[in-house]
Amino acid sequence: MKKPQTDPVIARNRKAAHEYDLGESWEAGIVLQGMEVKGLRAGRASLAGGFAQIENRELWLHGVHIPQYAQSRWFEGGSRRKRKLLLHRAEIDKIERKINESGLTVVPTVLYFKDGRAKVEIALARGKKTWDKRHALAERQANREAERAVQRRLKGRSD
Repeated sequence: MKKPQTDPVIARNRKAAHEYDLGESWEAGIVLQGMEVKGLRAGRASLAGGFAQIENRELWLHGVHIPQYAQSRWFEGGSRRKRKLLLHRAEIDKIERKINESGLTVVPTVLYFKDGRAKVEIALARGKKTWDKRHALAERQANREAERAVQRRLKGRSD
């Protein structure tokens, strides 16, 4: 009998969608040590400021904060240490080609558990300019206003 999982998502990088134009994404396993898994299960991780980098044909996750588990005695490496990501060689090569040819970066977007294993979703990203961010905010606000007007109209109010 399978355990019901209510919400396996640990952390989302909401800033990533605002700061970057997100492209293709992959699901990667993450190598954790010791009490990091229990720290994740406590649900206090943060992806803000995190990025992935290829070193020696391996993908490494930098800047992701996984706090120390409260009941553990010690914790090696610190809460923002670099962690290895697990992907197939072909996927790593594809990511490396795209990074080198078009100047993209790799950012983590979601950290979650899947079948009891910690996974991170990474996406190729291109940085947005300030005016792009303002344009996206204005567009989102206009869509929200239009949706509200439609709902008011359906309810019979003409405000």
